[in-house]
Amino acid sequence: MSTDQKGTRILARTFFNQLRASGYTPHQVIGIATELLELVTTDLKEGDKAAAAVAQTTPASDAGAGFQQRA
Repeated sequence: MSTDQKGTRILARTFFNQLRASGYTPHQVIGIATELLELVTTDLKEGDKAAAAVAQTTPASDAGAGFQQRA
C-alpha cells in the first residue's frame, strides 16, 4: 500500500472515529459519506465540463500560441 493510500485510510478512520465519538449513529455516518460522494461527483462533472468547454473554445492551431522557438 502506498503512502498516499495509507494517509487516506488514516484520515477516513480518524474522521469516522470522531463522528462516532461525537454521537453520530451509523446511519448518520452513511448519510455523511453519501453527501461527500455526491459533492465529489458534482465536482468531477463540473471539472469535465470546464475542460470540454476550454477544448471547444481553443482551436488546435492556437494551442501553442505565445510560444516561439528561438534559434
